[in-house]
Amino acid sequence: MKKLLLFLSLAQMAIFMGCGDQGGNAANGNAAAENKEDAPAASTSGETMALIETDMGNIKVKLYDSTPKHKENFIKLAKEGYYDGTLFHRVIPGFMVQGGDPDSKTAQPGQPLGAGGPGYTIEAEIGAKHFRGALAAARQGDQVNPEKRSSGSQFYIVQNGPVPAAQLDQIIAQKGLQYTPEEKDYYLKVGGTPFLDGDYTVFGQVVEGLDVVDKIANAQRAPGDRPLQDIKMKVKIL
Repeated sequence: MKKLLLFLSLAQMAIFMGCGDQGGNAANGNAAAENKEDAPAASTSGETMALIETDMGNIKVKLYDSTPKHKENFIKLAKEGYYDGTLFHRVIPGFMVQGGDPDSKTAQPGQPLGAGGPGYTIEAEIGAKHFRGALAAARQGDQVNPEKRSSGSQFYIVQNGPVPAAQLDQIIAQKGLQYTPEEKDYYLKVGGTPFLDGDYTVFGQVVEGLDVVDKIANAQRAPGDRPLQDIKMKVKIL
């Protein structure tokens, strides 16, 4: 099986993510913003919550009712202990952190990861936005997966900080996206990865622990973006 990655070419990364210190800003400039503003449509009332425990701290996420297939699958796997002992095996500062590969439980140092899963995929439920802290499903690329079906277990959490206005306008024009004023303002002030909107299923949102996501994203890493020191997780439903 091919690796389940966020399939962006180097050219796309250069265009959409820009250069300079944007990744650093994501780690250092959003602590206040994340406490002052909730992501649009990210109210915790009546929603299922999950806790991702790591040695670097805990991440509390809300699972969206609007993505029932992904929500039910995540709950099922968490209750089975499927994620316990798996690694955040791919981290890119100013972008995202990825985990959920069962092969990572017994991975040796330097072993390539990203191809494992439960043996099934999930129908796409694309709609929610990739705001900073979004919980989304990894998948194979469009060439082999034109229906954009999600991995059965691998997920990523968006870490990127504020998106420059010119960059956001470019993404909107290139992809034909439409945002409410509130959504656009959130991308500009708090952050996210709008260039992934419309292509991957977002099924939750971090409500506590974005500082932990920043720590994980900025961990020292080897070629291939695997952290040099294993970052294990345990997931439980609250």
